Formats: sequence, C-alpha cells, structure tokens
Amino acid sequence: MSAEHDGHTHQHGHGHGHGHGHGHGHGHHEEGHGKAHGRRLSHRLGHLFTPHSHVTTDKVDPALESSARGIRTLWISLAALGATAAAQAVVVAVSGSVALLGDTVHNAADALTAVPLGIAFVLGRRAATRRFTYGYGRAEDLAGLVIVLTIAASAVFAGWTAIDRLFAPRPVEHIPVVAAAAVIGFAGNEWVARYRIRVGREIGSAALVADGLHARTDGFTSLAVLLGAGGAALGWQLADPVVGLAITAALLLVLRDAAREVFRRVMDAIDPALVDTAERALREVPGVQGVGELRLRWIGHRLRAEVAVVVDGEASVRQAHGIAVEAEHALLHAVPGLTAALVHADPSPAPGETDPHQALAHHATV
Repeated sequence: MSAEHDGHTHQHGHGHGHGHGHGHGHGHHEEGHGKAHGRRLSHRLGHLFTPHSHVTTDKVDPALESSARGIRTLWISLAALGATAAAQAVVVAVSGSVALLGDTVHNAADALTAVPLGIAFVLGRRAATRRFTYGYGRAEDLAGLVIVLTIAASAVFAGWTAIDRLFAPRPVEHIPVVAAAAVIGFAGNEWVARYRIRVGREIGSAALVADGLHARTDGFTSLAVLLGAGGAALGWQLADPVVGLAITAALLLVLRDAAREVFRRVMDAIDPALVDTAERALREVPGVQGVGELRLRWIGHRLRAEVAVVVDGEASVRQAHGIAVEAEHALLHAVPGLTAALVHADPSPAPGETDPHQALAHHATV
C-alpha cells in the first residue's frame, strides 16, 4: 500500500516472509534544508576548481522536472551545434580542408546525439507499469550505446577521409576562413559543453554530463584545425591531412572513454565511494546494529538502493519499521543522486538461534 507523509511517498512490503521491507520514493526534504543548502553551495564552488565524477550529482530534482530540463538542454544544444556545423560545412565546401571536414562531421554527429538522448528522457518520464516495474529509465543507457556507435562512425569517416587526402594531397584554399571556422567550432562546442555539464550535474544525468565532456573534446579538435591551417599557410601541403589523422586519434580516445562509461552503466557499476557513504550513514542510525548486503544501481539518471540492516531481535514490527524508515531517510540525505531505497530489517540472532534465512539456503546460486 502507499501513503503520503511529509512530502514523501512510502511503499511498504515484505520480503520472503521474514523481516521487514520498506520502499520509498524521494520528494523534497524540509528538515535540515538550510544546512543542506549551504553544503550544496560550497560543493558547487568546489567544482569550479576540481574535476567532477560522472556518477555523482550535486542535486536531484523531481523526476518529471529533471527530465524536462534534460530535454530542454538537448534541444538548445542541438540548435547551437547544428548552427556551428552548418557554418563549418560552408567553409569546407569552398576550402576543401579535410581537417575541417573531419571536425564538421564530428560536430554534426555530436549534435545528433541529442536525438536518442531526447527520446530517452521522454521515455524516462513514463510511469512504471506491471511489465516495466522499474520504469523506463534504462532508455537513457540504451541512448548511450547509440552515442558510442555515432562516435565510432564519425571516427571511421574522419580517418578514411584524412588517409585518402594523405595519398592524394591538394592545396587548402581560403586559409583565413578555415581558421575562422575552427574558432567558431571551438566556441560553439565549449558553450554547449558548459551547458550540458551544468544541467547534467544538477539533474543527475551521467549521460548528459558525458555528452558535455564529449562536446568539450570536440572543441579542442576544432582548435587542432588551426594548426592545419597554419601549416598550410607556411606551405606544408600535408599539414591538413596530418591534422585530420590527429583528430581521428582524438575521436578514438573519446570513443574508448565513452564505451567504457556505457559498459559500466549497463553492467550496474557504481562508484565505491557511494557505497562507503551509504554504509557510514546507515551505521549512524539509532537502532541499526549492523549493515548487511548493500546494493546500488543507476537507472538512467536516478539512483536506487537495496539494503539489509540488522536490528534488535526483540523489536516489534512497528519498531523495526521505524528503524527502517530512519535508515532510508538517512540514505536519501547522505547519498548524492539517490531517489529511492528499499530497506530490509533482519533481527539480530539470539544465542543458539539458527539463521532465520536458512529456509532460503537451497535457492542460493554459486
């Protein structure tokens, strides 16, 4: 059953006929709001000087609002990168620069990654069903696979074009215009990178943050085109295809990092620091005598937890439930990005008492 209490949605249930299971949907926390606001402010200031992990978030908005912000961000970045790529394409047509062509293709591909991500955000807003009981958040992870394939395709195209021009060199025309187009590419990508990363951190979307970092890398490859233009201006005819190959190498590095990130997300990998944070928070809850199995997983840009805690074996069901609620509450405050938790209360064994889970032993798998 479910009930509304203090802005939180509670879902109660029992697991395997023993102990107590307690589920929770995360809303706004009023308690300690002033202190939390201060911590968030200092945390954000810290990000100006330190790198940010792809698996943490500064703040988690309600699910629908976070998805709406993600969609809005994608559309705006799509328009910005589309305009950048279009301007560069015009210069490619008149100059014949393969370095700029590779950069233009990469920028266009980066802009198009907004499409699968946008679809994923829309699907993620749909309510859970009896078939998809966890909702549709995994669509965001599937969009990550599409992004990886897009990066791979752009790397192959850029490399093939550069190699072809290496064996059949031709002069680059309108060099000052090519240099200007490279600067435009850098400016457009850097603006989009900052925008995506900022919103991605605020809504807890690892895919959006990673896509922003991808755009930042694109910006630096645009600057590499300047080197090609400079070499061509000095009379080195192979400068343009050589820089094109360098851009291809940069694309392969981005592909490696993106593939690793998506693989970890699909395999439910989690930052061990989040597990440590969750365990510390649980051990500080009054009534929790120990922490058993603890699992965390990302579903799109939402983090869920499942944990078993040990409580006094003589505690009543109502008391065990209260401890489970407090444990869940502590998790939601302590773990960045956590939106739901399932807390199971196990009784501490009495002297000579057998394991209360013994009846399930034959279901265990090796």
